[in-house]
Amino acid sequence: MDYEILASELLRTLRGKRSQGAFSRRLGFKSNIAYAWESGRRFPTGAGMFRAALRSGVDVQAGLATFFRTPPAWLQETELSEPAGVVRLLEELRAAARVSELARRTGISRFALARWFNGVTEPRLPDFLALVEATSLRLLDFLAALIDPLELPSVAEDWRRLDAQRRLAYELPWSQAVLLALELQSYRGLARHRGGWIAARLGISEQEELQCLQALEATGQIRLRARRWVPVNIATLDTRRDAAAGRQLKRWWARVGLDRLDADGAGQFSYNVFTVSEADLARLQELHFNHYQEMRRIIAASQDCERVVLTNLQLIPLDAV
Repeated sequence: MDYEILASELLRTLRGKRSQGAFSRRLGFKSNIAYAWESGRRFPTGAGMFRAALRSGVDVQAGLATFFRTPPAWLQETELSEPAGVVRLLEELRAAARVSELARRTGISRFALARWFNGVTEPRLPDFLALVEATSLRLLDFLAALIDPLELPSVAEDWRRLDAQRRLAYELPWSQAVLLALELQSYRGLARHRGGWIAARLGISEQEELQCLQALEATGQIRLRARRWVPVNIATLDTRRDAAAGRQLKRWWARVGLDRLDADGAGQFSYNVFTVSEADLARLQELHFNHYQEMRRIIAASQDCERVVLTNLQLIPLDAV
């Protein structure tokens, strides 16, 4: 992804139907800064982009609340058009990721990253976009919180593909597990694809396996190479984007867990019903979130694909307040 081209396209989209001169004046500049931005000669910082978005009428707070789904408490109290707001956003996205790991993902020096996270200097918009992708793996969803990604030529096709993949996850949930099974070392060790191999490994029918493979190929997520299916164009799917469909998907995978429990299948199944103070419930909720984030970090760093795993995490106040 060319982040400089993407940054220019984003700024052009935020300008809308206004002329470059009129937009520059609206932002408080005497020079034609919009031309410089859109031509790639100069770029605003991340905070500068948010200022431009606000002046364009974008509800940045509402957009990011949609992006996070469970908005962090600081969001309503923070001005993202200020450098400190961008630092807070990047820290939220960063979670437990190390600066050295982000440097590896972005190609940006650890020194520069440390200065940005400490608020000593500000990242240019292309670098800010690269950081959003490196920390969240959901840059397209971030952009969609501000504008219509179809208006960005360099990523419009990626957005269409991501949308198709998201719909498939809603409509055919087992496709997610089948896709992951293709990354298993044991599958990649096969001389050729064997129908039913994935079905037996995941505990589904051969018809379900075939249906998933056909759908994954149709949405551009896999292709046949050297007589085996190979994943391609894989993106991180935020299935919370459609709240109703996301809840349905969570119910579906919860039922899979119940089915495995009923069958006395492999896995760790536990529960605990307890009383706790409001303050400690808040601590447990934070721990629950941090545990999930740490799991994601371990998963992202795992080098050997040997097992396909489902995790269901629930922390539910049972008493109505």
